[in-house]
Amino acid sequence: MNQPLHDRVALVTGGGRSIGRAIAEALHRAGAAVVIADSGTSIAGTGADPTVAEALAKALGARAAAFTESVASPSAAKAAVDFAVARFGGLDILVNNAAILRDAFVFKADPGDWDAVLRTNLFAPFYLIAAATPLLRDQAKAARSGGTYGWGRIVNLVSTAGFYGNYGQAAYAASKAGLVGLTRVTALDMARAHVTCNAVAPFAATRVTESIKPQNPTQQAYKDRAMTIPAAPVADLVAYLAGDAGATITGQLFGVRGREIFLLSQPRPVASAVAETADGLDAAVASLSPHFVALETDLEAFANKPVL
Repeated sequence: MNQPLHDRVALVTGGGRSIGRAIAEALHRAGAAVVIADSGTSIAGTGADPTVAEALAKALGARAAAFTESVASPSAAKAAVDFAVARFGGLDILVNNAAILRDAFVFKADPGDWDAVLRTNLFAPFYLIAAATPLLRDQAKAARSGGTYGWGRIVNLVSTAGFYGNYGQAAYAASKAGLVGLTRVTALDMARAHVTCNAVAPFAATRVTESIKPQNPTQQAYKDRAMTIPAAPVADLVAYLAGDAGATITGQLFGVRGREIFLLSQPRPVASAVAETADGLDAAVASLSPHFVALETDLEAFANKPVL
């Protein structure tokens, strides 16, 4: 059996269900030992069920282990990395997939819900990256696995809501937009150590998709189609980026919807104008207006039929 990730060790957050589970299984099939970091919380981040991660680890067998503590604190994130090293001898792949959702219009939002979503969706990935990257740098210097190591892969699962937006998703969209920025900085900071960092926006039937409350027929069409999309293609791309083929791919933003792979643009200037004085702003902004971005949600932008 072809196992390109033989002797590699991966840590996947939110790895017990849906997309996270598909990623953990794909990495395991490719030969990696996998730490499934999943507290078994609800989509709103309430409660916990350690059996979610434990059951998958048991099903996968000897090269899998469960870490059931929430990683939304610096100490727990470090404990998860230390657990991978103690159990499997190192860490080569980090996949930040765990996320929660607490939707509300901005004029009704609870600051406590905002804090909880940012803590899980953005702070936890930073804590894990901060804990894992010193190890990845040290492994590169020590030539882990012999020869020139030149390795280390970080993949962050983001969302098109982070750059399109969606009704009532201020916290979720802000956390995912922040994760894109964290991806870019991590890619830059770790380039000399040959550690890559990329972001993947998945389209698949998940608890997040199921929770969508469509605001119009276009959004209903999006949800209906999204609920038919399997998680496996997302896992396939993550495993690809985690392998040897991903060695020269870093700082990129991908989307996966069925068998369709997107390379998504990242904010860059698309037009410019000069206003010599404040009085010139009318003309300058008017010249830019043909390039304004439409006020549409990600549900509306991706409501067309997926390629399955």
